Amino acid sequence: MGALTSPRKVVVLGSTGSIGLSTLSLFEESGAPVEILALTAGRNVERLLEQALRWRPVVAVIEDEAKLPALRDGLAGSGVKAAAGPAAIIEAAAMGADWVMSAIVGAAGLAPTVAAARTGAVIALANKESLVCAGPALLAIAKAAGGSVIPVDSEHSAIFQVLQPDCAHRVARLILTASGGPFRAWDKAAMAQATPEQAIAHPNWSMGAKISVDSATMMNKGLEMIEASYLFGTPEDRVDVVIHPQSVIHSLVEYVDGSTLAQLGAPDMRAPIACAFSWPDRLPWPAPRLDLAAYGQLTFEAPDLDRFPSIG
Repeated sequence: MGALTSPRKVVVLGSTGSIGLSTLSLFEESGAPVEILALTAGRNVERLLEQALRWRPVVAVIEDEAKLPALRDGLAGSGVKAAAGPAAIIEAAAMGADWVMSAIVGAAGLAPTVAAARTGAVIALANKESLVCAGPALLAIAKAAGGSVIPVDSEHSAIFQVLQPDCAHRVARLILTASGGPFRAWDKAAMAQATPEQAIAHPNWSMGAKISVDSATMMNKGLEMIEASYLFGTPEDRVDVVIHPQSVIHSLVEYVDGSTLAQLGAPDMRAPIACAFSWPDRLPWPAPRLDLAAYGQLTFEAPDLDRFPSIG
């Protein structure tokens, strides 16, 4: 199914978060042919209303059932159905979309992602906890239903794009890059005094609060190592991390012959979303272009496992 030649029926799980916003922004800027079946959110009913009135899905779902009256009132006369609660989110995930963005934060995203996988949809996976909690089961469910899981994390999208078909047995290492976050140059004493505001001030990426904190502590990279192992069938001892402060190289694949392939791009989450939406095609959109001369230098360093033991 070519995203560039035929409309796709779409569900966005977690539409009001950072990835959800980037997904809808990509659709807006690219003019991608989409029919949105459902948008779901946790508690941000105001933003969900704005999105529902713009995109006119079949249903808009808010997890917080106390917000259902406000959602219903805001959608009155629009033709968009309002629903609430975790069960309603699972129902939305199982509506039979062609493509589902799984962007609910944390383990709460697992059940809806599994429900979507059972329909045979293409799952654009931004919810890494689904793989960390139940990677082999989720991938098996998607395969059995005739669907697929395409990663949206920039690191795993990079590996997905440069991993040559049928060459998993020729891979020596998967190398995930990490910016080092806001505390890359801080010592342990300074990190102990860090504030939440400092922790979410990521130097390169615009992300939600949870993933920003996880990035600052490098816990996010530890989860990504597990995710990469499951996604690409690579033993954990062959998944490595290198610190790359510029976030231009998103990850690398080293083959047994010594060749190392990398995917590069500007740090914009809409790029891996576009890849997941249009694969194996490519979606034309006004993406920020990579100007290597403007960067001048790309630098790398080994991770400090004393300060960041989660990736050891």
